[in-house]
Amino acid sequence: MGRYVVRRLLQMIPVFIGTTFLIFVMVYAVGDPVNALFGDRAPDPATAAALRHEFNLDKPVPQQYLLYLGKIFTGDFGNAFNGQPVTELMANAFPITLRLAAVAIVFEIVIGITLGVITGLRRGRPVDTGVLMLTLVVISVPTFVTGSLAQYLLGVKWGWIRPAVSPEAPLDELILPGLVLALVSLAYVTRLTRTSLAENARADYVRTAVAKGLPRRRVTVRHLLRNSLIPVVTFLGTDVGQLMAGALVTERIFNIQGVGFQLWQGIVRQNSPTVVGFVTILVLVFLLANLLVDLLYAVLDPRIRYD
Repeated sequence: MGRYVVRRLLQMIPVFIGTTFLIFVMVYAVGDPVNALFGDRAPDPATAAALRHEFNLDKPVPQQYLLYLGKIFTGDFGNAFNGQPVTELMANAFPITLRLAAVAIVFEIVIGITLGVITGLRRGRPVDTGVLMLTLVVISVPTFVTGSLAQYLLGVKWGWIRPAVSPEAPLDELILPGLVLALVSLAYVTRLTRTSLAENARADYVRTAVAKGLPRRRVTVRHLLRNSLIPVVTFLGTDVGQLMAGALVTERIFNIQGVGFQLWQGIVRQNSPTVVGFVTILVLVFLLANLLVDLLYAVLDPRIRYD
């Protein structure tokens, strides 16, 4: 197991370099960030030259990337164009989005897997048909519609919650935004669990366990559900990074100043250091989440061994 983890970590290095280089090129090489910073007004040539020198924009793109790569390994992600360190923005934004993503993941695991088990064991019955139709509706409705409707009904009209989340974003205020963020993924988790459970229910090892006289609940929990969760774990692992990166719409609706909010601000204001810095961290999140998923395979399926 240890050698496998080391090998996977080494494989992440070229993936990380290649991905971040593409992001860096797309952000810095397309257009001029300094001109975009001043909008329609042309910047003073001396000011523009000073800014390009400060942010290494007067150097070739490969050299810019190497300088940037050397800094981030020391924890220096540079400064935004307003002079604020990018790490300071990360320190404020990432804890909020991590809490929001954790709430969403809990909803996906608890509600999604529970509904998937219920429908998978009762395939073809009315409860199965009803849940399938409900998940189809959830998948079809965009997140901004669901979020705006929930905010209006629960926050504005009925007054059950705060319409907007406070800047500190305490956990209790993130329950509704977390549910809105998780709804589409929750529907996919339900469908994946249902399909996998229904397929494995006809497997030989399940029939053998039942024929041996094992209790039905034990067969379902220890044998059927354990093997059926492998595709679900795969989806949840990739969904962690997507929840953090894709929280932009939810954070905008509920005024949550997390990663999505900072990315939106960076894109609108053409603040290239902010965009590149945040996306670089999200790349690391995706890579580590995929590694964790591979390790969980061995826990769920005893036939999988990493030697």
